Amino acid sequence: MLTKAFIPYGGYYSTPFARWQGSLANENSITLGAETSQRWLAEKNWDPKIFDYLILGITIGQPKLFYGGPWAAALIGATDTPGVVISQACSTATTCIYQAGVGVETDLYQNAYTLMVDRCSNGPHTIWPNPSGPGGTVISENWVMDHFSLDPWGGTAMIQTAENVAKEVGITREQCDVVTLRRYEQYKDALADDRAFQKRYMFPVEVKVSRKETIKIEADEGVMESTAEGLAKLRPVIPDGTHTFGSQTHPADGNCAVIVATQEKAQELSSDAAIEIQMVSYGYNRAKKAHMAMAVVPAAKMALDKAGIAVNDVKAIKTHNPFAGNDVYLADQMNIDVNGFNNYGCSLIYGHPQAPTAGRLIIEGIEEVAMAGGGYLLFTGCAAGDTAGALVLKIG
Repeated sequence: MLTKAFIPYGGYYSTPFARWQGSLANENSITLGAETSQRWLAEKNWDPKIFDYLILGITIGQPKLFYGGPWAAALIGATDTPGVVISQACSTATTCIYQAGVGVETDLYQNAYTLMVDRCSNGPHTIWPNPSGPGGTVISENWVMDHFSLDPWGGTAMIQTAENVAKEVGITREQCDVVTLRRYEQYKDALADDRAFQKRYMFPVEVKVSRKETIKIEADEGVMESTAEGLAKLRPVIPDGTHTFGSQTHPADGNCAVIVATQEKAQELSSDAAIEIQMVSYGYNRAKKAHMAMAVVPAAKMALDKAGIAVNDVKAIKTHNPFAGNDVYLADQMNIDVNGFNNYGCSLIYGHPQAPTAGRLIIEGIEEVAMAGGGYLLFTGCAAGDTAGALVLKIG
């Protein structure tokens, strides 16, 4: 259990997420994330030099990644601040925020900046020399498509892990479609009143399309409408499977940032001193091979146990749900209403840039709990390698 690590209320942002091969397709995610952070910090009138450490979360290689952490720190204006890179697939943001909390808890630093960036679009294609290959043919790897298609240990594609869980516990196609429709309706709540909820945390991203023209992206790009009729017409991605392209997420691009600091520093930076956000606990798990969705439950239970609370004590739950079956499984195993969590949005609907995905979900959860007058937030989400990470925060 953590006692010293806090997040300033309003000390975070997420950009809109853009469906891959969209407006952010050609941007270096590190420089884009740093530029966005620099503008956000300037709007807050915060000197970037207030941060004594930076954690960069990224999963898809970008030019100059070798210099990742310290380069990103310098780009935001924290030129004297060291940094490090963390990469843990979809648990990247969860891990970045938790590791920042551990650093504060152990007095390693006082005010850490976690910046999570990724670009699934136009992912790198890596080659390695292979002198012993036929004619010296190189070994190659596509960072995005190859990794979605095959876990080198599990031996299956990501979607197959969801289907394995669905088959084992009896999740149906109809359940997945119903949950998908519910999640889309919840996302629409975040768009109400001219996107009032999203404007509580969302910060626009700017892209220079020419020397004279810059476009500003203020809302999610490429979200597809879900209807009961439309979902019912879709074929399963895997023959006889439970998930269609409508009930799984889509790759996306974007970035987000979360400040983690001491209680005193967090109070100084908070936009509302009456709202305190304390990091309480962390949980993790690795499920059996090729059953990724199963990992989210024991990870969540670990975080709840370490916090000394039960699932019914939390005010809001947010999940990274690349497949609708993830939420069906979680609800069944934890005996909660599948319709009662992931209010205002989730990665199933607005996309999956990987590193910033959990960060945005955690930020949305903070705002939901703050609006409800305070309480506990539980985040849990799966990640490649049949793993999961979870966090419990106390807001109010």
